[in-house]
Amino acid sequence: MKLCFPVVLDQGLDSEVYGHFGSAPRFLIVDAATGQTSLVDNSDKVHAHGACNPAQAVAGLEVDGIVVGGIGRGALISLNRAGFRVFQAQGASVRDTLAALSGDGLQEFEPGSVCGGHNHATDGGGCCH
Repeated sequence: MKLCFPVVLDQGLDSEVYGHFGSAPRFLIVDAATGQTSLVDNSDKVHAHGACNPAQAVAGLEVDGIVVGGIGRGALISLNRAGFRVFQAQGASVRDTLAALSGDGLQEFEPGSVCGGHNHATDGGGCCH
């Protein structure tokens, strides 16, 4: 399974998962089976809050899922419509999340379980975390 993680710095599997999906400087692509990683710049990192185009940011990436700490409803719907599954990160690092994946698995975000803004309420707002 290939997964895409928003990150600031490439520290391989020890990279910290960035908390704001849409404005993450880069994406770390990880093959969960082998641990092999590659880094891709976020082509949509400069945008007004709530106006990101997450499907454009990850267009062309051949991944099975996107793993984020938080995401807004609009961004989630955009990614789902583009065919991407979006999962909730477990722990601070990519390594922590991969450990959870091999254990109990990862929880997939649903439109009703997303953050509603910078206060991270689940009111279904359109932030692009």
